[in-house]
Amino acid sequence: MGEIFTSKNGELYIENIKATELAERFGTPLHVFSETLIREHIREIRQDFLDKYPGSFAAYAGKAFLPKAMCRLLNEEGLHLDVVSGGELYTAVSAEFPAERITYHGNNKTREELDAAINSGIGRIVIDGLDELGITEKIAANHGRKQPVLFRITPEVSGGAHDHIQTGKRDSKFGIPLDEDILYPLIEQAIKSPHMDFRGLHFHIGSQLHENKPYIEATARALEIIQETHSRFDYIISELIIGGGFGIRYTEGEERMPYSFYLDPVMSQINEFGNNHGLKPPAVGIEPGRSIVGDAGVTLYTVGSVKQIPGSTKYVSIDGGMSDNIRPALYGAKYEAVIANKTDAPAFEKVTICGKLCETGDRIIDDFKLADAERGDILCVFATGAYGYSMANNYNKTPKPAVILVAGENTKEIVRRQSLEAMTADEIL
Repeated sequence: MGEIFTSKNGELYIENIKATELAERFGTPLHVFSETLIREHIREIRQDFLDKYPGSFAAYAGKAFLPKAMCRLLNEEGLHLDVVSGGELYTAVSAEFPAERITYHGNNKTREELDAAINSGIGRIVIDGLDELGITEKIAANHGRKQPVLFRITPEVSGGAHDHIQTGKRDSKFGIPLDEDILYPLIEQAIKSPHMDFRGLHFHIGSQLHENKPYIEATARALEIIQETHSRFDYIISELIIGGGFGIRYTEGEERMPYSFYLDPVMSQINEFGNNHGLKPPAVGIEPGRSIVGDAGVTLYTVGSVKQIPGSTKYVSIDGGMSDNIRPALYGAKYEAVIANKTDAPAFEKVTICGKLCETGDRIIDDFKLADAERGDILCVFATGAYGYSMANNYNKTPKPAVILVAGENTKEIVRRQSLEAMTADEIL
């Protein structure tokens, strides 16, 4: 299980606290994050990238998990932050995260969102829509601001195991196509605009990647554009953001690669480009999200009904499901689990772990070997830190779980369990 999640005398410990004690104290379903492991991942980014390559920066992808306490932790660690909605921006600003270290993404930003972003003094806006540059330019002019911007390009590179998490293909809804008659007129407009500070390019090719080849291919496309931009407009692009998507371990057979595995070849490629063309290499940014919080978070559930279908499936039902983790139903995400109060018991029987929601597809893990499960056991599903709580919903009028941070023997509740009153507060009778 590792140093953070350990087994002692048949009990699962999260750092130095029994998982069963956390479940008893805070209730289930419960999202639990190891603050220690989150900070360790950030230190690895600093060691393998930020300290190694001057001028580099790392913006945490807020979509993975972004309560206010996470914003504070990121600020303490000196990271940047990327947001993709007015709500994420509001959360960050409310948590006093420095706006100048925020990058705003999104393929369909509203005028209201752009206005709020520019008014906040946001550090970067990544232009995605074809008409977005003109809208951003007008809003920046109204605020008397020269707004730093980058263009998100579609590098026409595939990355990611499932089609729903591939974002760099030509027909992706994200990014500006590489067609010359589309891309370069926009670049020229940004360069010439008195209200735009055109920094450079951005791409994101997909999620949960375990190879570095797609990054190298996409970077080559971006460098071609950087060279062509200099040739056409005598303009040196100063920044290149290569996105995130660095894979973690969810199940047996997957391996978490060090950040250097992805980044060293790309940085070598960029520096070689600069030397070959006599251009100053752009400052490089990355946007890790899942790789910072994914394996640092687990979800605790209480086992309820255990149902054996004669000659068929054995179902172990839990008190949560697709309302707190929709990823298995959304794109077939795979997980591993353990009964937290029976870690020494042999996992001999294949079961399907299902939720309590009224959907056949409400299954967390199919055909998984688990110790003998009984009503009242505490089940721990590993590596739910990314896109678990952030995608939580109220389907079947199910309140969202609480979220806690664990550091050593200390716990901190960072999101209260949603009450029924809070869940229905906006409804009008």
